[in-house]
Amino acid sequence: MTNDADVLQIDNLQTSFFIDGSEIKAVDGVSLNIPKGKTVGIVGESGSGKSITSMSVMRLIRNPGRIKGGSIHFNGEDLLQKTEKNMQNIRGNKISMIFQEPMTSLNPVYTVGQQISEVLQIHQNLSKKEALSKSVEMLELVGIPSPNDRVKQYPHELSGGMRQRVMIAIALACNPELLIADEPTTALDVTIQAQILELMNGLRKELGMSVILITHDLGVVAETCDYVAVMYAGQIVEYADVHTLFNNPKHPYTVGLMQSLPRHDMDQEELNVIEGNVPKPGEMPEGCRFAPRCPFASDICTRELPDLMETEDGNQVRCWVYSEKWDGDPEVNVKDDYKTARSQ
Repeated sequence: MTNDADVLQIDNLQTSFFIDGSEIKAVDGVSLNIPKGKTVGIVGESGSGKSITSMSVMRLIRNPGRIKGGSIHFNGEDLLQKTEKNMQNIRGNKISMIFQEPMTSLNPVYTVGQQISEVLQIHQNLSKKEALSKSVEMLELVGIPSPNDRVKQYPHELSGGMRQRVMIAIALACNPELLIADEPTTALDVTIQAQILELMNGLRKELGMSVILITHDLGVVAETCDYVAVMYAGQIVEYADVHTLFNNPKHPYTVGLMQSLPRHDMDQEELNVIEGNVPKPGEMPEGCRFAPRCPFASDICTRELPDLMETEDGNQVRCWVYSEKWDGDPEVNVKDDYKTARSQ
């Protein structure tokens, strides 16, 4: 079901990898809406399925991987039904992606001007001269000084922060409606990271585009996002607006992530940790996937996988605690009791 307020609607997405006769479910039933003009953060530990979800949207999953089921509607049209030729026209044009390591994404033998120009010549049908002129404008837009000189330089001649700005310039060259940023600031120092995030947020507002921000950094999420999807073991376990998520997290995993953050306003000898490990993709537990690490797990948690349920405030959580079928302590308060339960 489509909604005019959403630029992207992912419904029951299933992406698996088939290795040695076994199926590894990397993304298992993900549903997510991206509102127009908003930033949606996708957070979770490594291996939770964040990047595979974004690569599925771009239709960049290659063998032995395959999108098994679900739908991905972009402006009402299902991308999974598009031909590869159709997708080539959409990628970099209507939907763009920024990868986390620009040195592996930028071509070392072409100048940055040539690489921005290529996108413009392919998708906007600009001449070589027009594309180069627009490339200078894009470098200026993303805050690179002396753009007329920088456009002639190669990636190795630029700093890490400038290379990431070039990646943003390439991604925004065709005024995409949706920008996917996969850990765009991971390799950068804190000062440059803040500048890049401020730049992306300013450009989102100026250009009116939507953004999917994939990160493991909750600090980045708090500063940048309007909505947040928390992923665990290939599934979304909580979805909420950013203020609700930080002020009233509901899923035990989300609360555990919050409590594992260092606090500058408190003296902490030790950080709280979520005990145990993320299950291996091919060895998912029966029932709730977080149950082996959850201090509240009851019988139903180990038997049945909960659905993503809507809560009273209109957000979503995948946890039996919020269901009528919950067979554990009826007085449990996940946020307030988590630290106490973990220490027992």
